[in-house]
This record gives sequence, C-alpha cells and structure tokens, in this order.
Amino acid sequence: MRHAGGPLLVLAGAGSGKTRVLTARIAHLIHERGVPPERVFAVTFTNKAAGEMRSRIAGLLGADPRGLWIGTFHALAARLLRREAARLGFGSNFTIYDSDDSESFIKRLLDQRGLSPKANPPRAIHAIISGAKNRMLLPEELGARAESPLERVAAEVYAVLGAALKQANAMDFDDLLLYPLTLFREHPERLAYWQRRFEHVLVDEFQDTNAAQYRLVKLLAAEHGNLFVVGDDDQAIYGWRGADVRHMLSFQDDCSGAAGAAGTTLIKLEQNYRSTQVILDAANGVIAENARRLGKTLFTAKQGGDPVILLTAADERDEAEWLASEYARVAAETEAPYEGLAILYRTNAQSRPLEEAFRFRGIPYRLVGAVSFYERREVRDVLAYLRLIANPADDEALARVVNVPRRGIGDASLAQLVRAAGQWRKPLLETARAADRLPDLRPNVREAFQGLAGLIDQLRARYGRADPATVLEQVIAATGYGQYLAEEGPEGIERLENVQELIAGAAQWAETAAADAEGEGEPGPTLLERYLTHAALVTPADQGTGASSGVTLMTVHMAKGLEWPVVALAGLEDGLFPLARAAGEPGGLEEERRLCYVGLTRAREKLYLSWARTRYRNGRLEVSEPSRFLEALPPRVVEERSTTPTWDRAQRTAAGRARRAARAPVEVDWHAEISQDAPRYAAGERVRHRKFGGGVILAISGSGRDLKVTVEFDDQEIGAKQLLVAYAGLERDWEGA
Repeated sequence: MRHAGGPLLVLAGAGSGKTRVLTARIAHLIHERGVPPERVFAVTFTNKAAGEMRSRIAGLLGADPRGLWIGTFHALAARLLRREAARLGFGSNFTIYDSDDSESFIKRLLDQRGLSPKANPPRAIHAIISGAKNRMLLPEELGARAESPLERVAAEVYAVLGAALKQANAMDFDDLLLYPLTLFREHPERLAYWQRRFEHVLVDEFQDTNAAQYRLVKLLAAEHGNLFVVGDDDQAIYGWRGADVRHMLSFQDDCSGAAGAAGTTLIKLEQNYRSTQVILDAANGVIAENARRLGKTLFTAKQGGDPVILLTAADERDEAEWLASEYARVAAETEAPYEGLAILYRTNAQSRPLEEAFRFRGIPYRLVGAVSFYERREVRDVLAYLRLIANPADDEALARVVNVPRRGIGDASLAQLVRAAGQWRKPLLETARAADRLPDLRPNVREAFQGLAGLIDQLRARYGRADPATVLEQVIAATGYGQYLAEEGPEGIERLENVQELIAGAAQWAETAAADAEGEGEPGPTLLERYLTHAALVTPADQGTGASSGVTLMTVHMAKGLEWPVVALAGLEDGLFPLARAAGEPGGLEEERRLCYVGLTRAREKLYLSWARTRYRNGRLEVSEPSRFLEALPPRVVEERSTTPTWDRAQRTAAGRARRAARAPVEVDWHAEISQDAPRYAAGERVRHRKFGGGVILAISGSGRDLKVTVEFDDQEIGAKQLLVAYAGLERDWEGA
C-alpha cells in the first residue's frame, strides 16, 4: 500500500516488522517523492533504535541521509532547543541535567529553604515533580492537588525550580519536552517555521508517548496533517513514567479533523516473523483478557513448535537451579551458544538466585540493568569538567569536581562559596574567580578556588570548539586525573580504563556526528555541546553491562524490542507478576498483563514459564500462588513440569477461582475491623525499619490487616519498598522528623 498523506496509524504486533515499515516509509519519501531528508522528523524511544533506523535507511538509499532529523524525543527536542534557546532565556550551551544532577540540585534548593532533605528525600521530590511535568501540570496545579506534606513541599520546590535551573543555564530531562511547547506557545512564528520545516512527522513506539510528546508531534504536523505513527497498544508498558496508551486508542478520532486529511487510515500488521505459532497462541491467550485494546491476533507461517514449558518450583533457589540445569542441557544438546538464551523477570532483585545458580554451574551470563557506563563515578567526573567548559554556569558540575582531584577544598569551604554565589546572584565558577573577596576563607582555599576557575577558563579558551576526545585528553592531563585514579590501586586502574574507553567512544562518536549536519548553513551547537547532549541522553536500553557474552538476565521492561531463540519468564506469581500494588491501581493490572505479553513474545523458538510456591520477599518467606496470567494459557500449548509434588492445572484453576471470588465486591464494615490500637500513618511521615533504617512514607493503601505503606528509604541502594504494616515492625522516626 502507498499512503498518499494525512494521519496514518500502523498497528504493528510484536515481531511484525514495524521498524521495516518506518524505514521503508522514510526511504520512499526521500527517494520516490523527493522529500529532502532535512524535512523529515522521525522520532523513536532509544538511541539504539534510532541508530538502527538510520543505518537501514542509508542501506535502502545507498547513501547516508544527511540532515535527516531522526532520534529520541529528548535528543530531537534538545537539537531544536539549541537553536531556539535565546528566545527562552537560555544560552545555546545549556547543560542537560540527568536524574542525579536534578536530585542534587533539588537538595540544594531544600537546604536554601530550610527544609530537611531527610524528611523530604530529593529523589522522592524529583519523582513527584517529574510526574507533574509529564502530565504538564504547573506548580500551582500540583500544589492544589497535593494530598500529603511531601507533595506540598514538592510543589513549593517546583515553583522555584524553573528560575533556579535557568540561572544555571540548565534543563532537566522533562524540560527538554516542555520548553518546545513553551516556545511554540509564546512565539507562534517559530511554530510556523518548524511546521514548514518538517513536511512529514513519523513516530515509532507511539503507545509509549506521554502528554508532552504527543502534543509536540501533533503541533508539528498540525498544518499538513502528515502524522505517521507506528506502535502496539498491547505493548504499552510505561504508564508508571507518564506514557498514556489512550493517545493510541483514540488516535483515529483525535486526528480525524487534521489539516489536509480526509480521515485517519488504520493498517494492522498481524503476521509475526519471529515466534512459533505455539508461542503466539500463548501470548494471544494472555493479552485477549485485556478490555482496553484496539484488537488484533498474531499469526505466523511458522506453524507448530515446541510446547511452552510451565515449571512449578519449591522456592526461588529451586527455580534458579532448574533453569540453569535446563539451559546447560539445551546448550549442550543443540550446540546453541549461550548468547541465544535469556531469562526475564519482573524486578531486578530476582537476579540474585539466578546469578548464584549460573556461577555454580560455570555458565556465562550477562546481567543487564546494573550500573551503566555513564553512571560510573569516574565517567561522571570527567564529563563534569566538559560540562563546565561548555557551560560555565553549571553549578552542579563545579560542585562535583571542586575537590576532584583533591585541592584542599572541604564541604565547609564549598558551602561558603555557595552562600556567596547566592548573595551575589552569580554562578559558582564566577564566584570562585573572585574568591579573594571572601575574607572568611583560608588563603590556600581562596587560591584553590581561583586556580580551578583559571584552569576551566584556560581549557575553555583553548579547547572549547575542539572535538570531545581531544577535550577529554586535555582535561585529564591538565587536572592530573589519571594519576589521581592510579593512586587508588587496582580499582583505580580499572576506573582509568573506563576513562580511556570514554575517550575512544567520544572519538568514534565524532566520526559519525557529521551525519546530523543541518544542511541549512545556520550556526549550530559546537561539537562538544552536541557530544554532551548525546552523553546525557544515553539510557540503560542503549547499553549492556557485565559480560559481553553468555545467557542474558534482565527485567522484562529492559527486554522490550529484543528477542532470543530461547526465553524463560521467571517468577510468575501473584503479587510479583503482576505486582501486588498494580492490581489496586486504575489500569495497573492491564499494564502488567501487557508486560507479560511483551515477555512472552521475546521468544522465537522455545519458551519457559516458571513460578515458585514460596519466595523470600521483603526479608521474609512468603507462600505464593501462580500468576493469574497463567490461567489464560491455552491448555494445548502447555507442558507442565514440577520439582515438587504435582501442582496441576486443576489446582491452579481452583486457585484462580478462589482468587477471583476474593476480588468480588463484598460489603465490609472496615471501621469495625480496624482496631483502635492499630498503627495509623500519613503520607510524608518519617518512619524507621529495623533492617532498612529511616525513610518517608510516600503512599498508603489497603486497611486493617492488609494496610500497606510505600516507604522511600534514606539509603539510596534500598530505595522505595512496599511493606505490609502488620509485619513490617515500623516505628515513627521522631529524631529524623
């Protein structure tokens, strides 16, 4: 089919070739219809996917499509904002703050306002503000909706955050999506320019768009109506971070009146080129139970296939050992490389017993989802220097490297500099240049501040427009950072190797950066600024960690878009998959079912499903029931295995009936059930756990014996946990309040 123009929705099932549809469409526009590459705006959700699409388009055209705007929402928005920054009160060299930068920045704002970061964890505050931005709520709207002390503090911080970031010439991830909308609202002539600039707007993974992303592409396509979107509502799994599947479900009605379009065209791609029909039958059976979907049924020419193996294990160790043994057998009997095998799970915590079982058997594995390369301390250190060179107003970057390597500047001295910068309304680097005006500082500290400022000024003057690899090499040489790491011993040598890898990666990036040439002769950002944008927007989905080969271990969320010949989906128990909290949230259970569907459709040839009768969760042993999703599997495609006395389908069905009956609405006098002596908590209240330490209650659900609290613990490695109050042993943290 050749679509002439106007809104088009391609409903592309898992493994149906949606990437091919997008790339073929772009190549057709450029080659057959003569659309210049720079007039195409193509957006996807990972840098890896964008790179693959560009490569495929180049293959179809026989040449690189120079000038083509193709990348993630954040990358393309940043590219646009570099050109329009002055109209919004920013310099084109603005810094992009990642989550760590944003949390550190928020902590400073809390300190300035006399608010305790312990009682108001910056991570929790940042999450609340980010959620508000994704829903395009203004600070006053967040304040009006606030139901807890923590949300009220978040609204207070949100109200001053924008101006504070602008003073630092910085934007956070969410700002990258919101500021183009601000630009278009305040400068309609610029909206008209960008609408003329992009004749065609194409969106990959459309089901994952949030409110700001959808509004952005709708605005760009509003004049010509050439909005081409591809996605799968059955793979909408990011509602927790603001994505709204309703954009896809209502697209036909929403775009029916688009300019230049008689109506919206819908095309369904239902033939799967990845999996066997047995695997697809299992996936179709599970997803059919969702009510809110456009509806499709996957089929394939690969009829038949091995049955889906459903394992019942005694506990998580038993489950892990069985899977490791089975994978060793499969690899030996089929001579398949371990790289073709994967185990997926709902939460990162599930990897531990799997790792232990694989290590015991000597099976190589690759864990994805650990600390990513760009989150490593040494990488963040040297990139902070580059950020200061590109943007001298970046206070977070200066705070990170002010004593790295050691310069004799302590926290108290930095606090004095911060106070002075606040009084003078100057960035920290500019204040450091004038450190001789701060009489309370020791002479050696004043000299250290001025020496650092002079070093940054010198590097900026000499290398501000150089390629990023050269700048990195000069920073390391000028600061002595290499020697600083070497003095840390073997671990430091390993960190130094990571820095060298960063330099190599920067050089490689520069070789291909010319592909993003604008082709219009307009002054654009420097190579260094473009590289920093690239580094700031790399996501875990764009990189792997751990061994370079072996069985892949990762969460189902991380696995979206990937595939393997053999896949196991582990931990299919109610309360774990689906998560307990999801069942009580609007649309939560349907999203968990979509996530299960994503996991099932990662397998090409063989699929294993497993659950454990008991599992340690939240520090205690819990008796489990099989996931309700298993009830929807067609009996003809399943072969059951067990490491315990048989738990057959009849037992599982009976358990499912009992669970559904338990979910049926009943009249209960909750007030009569709750003891007057039972603990009562409020969101925002500080509590203490005997194992996890202090934390703040983010949310409360249930009542009586089922009362649960979600606590954001002060220890960042623990993070947020949902606890059953009856067993958690929580105490009010009066000292931390």
